[in-house]
Amino acid sequence: MASTDAVSEGDLEAVKAALGGITARVTAAVSARSAADQNAQPCDLVAVSKTKPVALLQAVYDCGQRRFGENYMQELMDKAPQLPQDIIWYFIGHLQSNKAKKLVEAVPNLAVVETVDSLKLAKKLDAGVADSGMSGRVLGIYLQVNTSGEESKSGLSWPGPAAAELATAVAAQCPHLKVAGLMTIGAPGDLTCFDRLVACRAAVAEALALKSGEELALSMGMSGDFEDAIACGATSVRVGSSIFGARAYTASKPPPPQAAEAAVSSAAPPPPPPPAPPASESSSSSSASIHDAG
Repeated sequence: MASTDAVSEGDLEAVKAALGGITARVTAAVSARSAADQNAQPCDLVAVSKTKPVALLQAVYDCGQRRFGENYMQELMDKAPQLPQDIIWYFIGHLQSNKAKKLVEAVPNLAVVETVDSLKLAKKLDAGVADSGMSGRVLGIYLQVNTSGEESKSGLSWPGPAAAELATAVAAQCPHLKVAGLMTIGAPGDLTCFDRLVACRAAVAEALALKSGEELALSMGMSGDFEDAIACGATSVRVGSSIFGARAYTASKPPPPQAAEAAVSSAAPPPPPPPAPPASESSSSSSASIHDAG
């Protein structure tokens, strides 16, 4: 459930100032890209507010921000009815296919689901739109692409035909969806992940017979690397903690693996591992998918 903690006047002023700073940096990065390429596209800022109280989102909205992103389905369903209906919501977290219909029906101003990587999920979203009671509604989706090759991250493989094949299948079988772009969570510090998403977009655009790859959005870049992503061609960046501050995780809602990974990458080197336990005490582990996209 969305946090309902009281916020101080200082908290409100802090997020307003932070938003102003991030907006200025996005504008500067886009200007620098335009100076090098006169055909460069603009870039949208998606403010990712997971775990933060509605009052802070309202403060950011009052400053003119309209695009907001959430990682958790229940949190988005809790927050959306409490906020203005002209907000453009992006869902950027893992979504189980059996929950897709519920999300679509509960949030009529949900504009984009950024984490589609299977036809099964796409069909569930399509059915949710059809049953939402909103005549003519079309939901945008971004195909999530694993550009780093890390097994811990979800997404369609690249290089390879997976993204183009899914795009054409959605176009043929899901009349209430529009393949509107591609999204990636790159490996920290590896800017080639952004270049790979640009290349993948070209392949998807060709498969969909679009006039230009620029008809598809490129969602890439977060708080730590959004300026680099813009330089590489991002048309949408997902910024959370740099606007709203550190996330308020709890024991019942721990940070997703990506958040933990980011914290580890910026910390001091870890101590040496302890000696291996006796064979009788050994245990198995499994890799968790990473879906913290903001």
